[in-house]
Amino acid sequence: MSQIESTNAIFSQEKKESPFSVKMAKKSSSIQALFDLCKKTFSPSGAPPPSQAIPKLSSLLDTIGPADVGLREDNPEDDRGHGIFGLNGFNRIARWAQPITYLDIFECDSFTMCIFCFPTSSVIPLHDHPGMTVLSKVLYGSLHVKAYDWVEPARIQKGKGPGYFTEWGNLHCFTAITPCAVLDILAPPYQEASGRKCTYYHDYPYSSFSTGNEAEISGKEEDYAWLAEIETPDDLYMRQGVYTGPAIQV
Repeated sequence: MSQIESTNAIFSQEKKESPFSVKMAKKSSSIQALFDLCKKTFSPSGAPPPSQAIPKLSSLLDTIGPADVGLREDNPEDDRGHGIFGLNGFNRIARWAQPITYLDIFECDSFTMCIFCFPTSSVIPLHDHPGMTVLSKVLYGSLHVKAYDWVEPARIQKGKGPGYFTEWGNLHCFTAITPCAVLDILAPPYQEASGRKCTYYHDYPYSSFSTGNEAEISGKEEDYAWLAEIETPDDLYMRQGVYTGPAIQV
């Protein structure tokens, strides 16, 4: 009998003779720890979380990688094309349309945990998150983020000082430089009945329009833009995927 076989036999014998059966506790997964912290932090009311909660969530997010959520960085499907598509000849996208894959991890009235898997050059257009707290972690790859904050006009900023922002990074656009994946926490989730509707925008340089109040802005003009609401872009192409990471114990 080999040494390995002998060791196995001894282990089996000891296990039989033991009067008690003890099950070893399974180590909690990183995504479970993230869920538990989100559950403690967010509420269905959408009330802003305690100031100390966001750094804790950010620190925990920093520890999570693709393997923790069942992803591989070399997924061959990340860059596959899906051909030309559209409703008619005037509304077709003359390129290989590559879908962004959406993976639903968990959703409740208080928050959503999900993953977006981007092929190279795919885009989630400029959009908002009204009354929501959003945290994003790039799991792998490279992503360009363009973000805006709403700015109150100087004429109603009385007592608040110049450059007062009503939100922080509440509007953003994601563009994949390489195949990449983003883990998102949205708190609370989108819900149109509660006023949390996703609106898309087109941005224009600040110098494009004259309002007569140009002197009232604080800082450089290139740091500002005008935003116009638009319909959901026709080339926003997403598909539902299946989350294959560790299961969450609710």
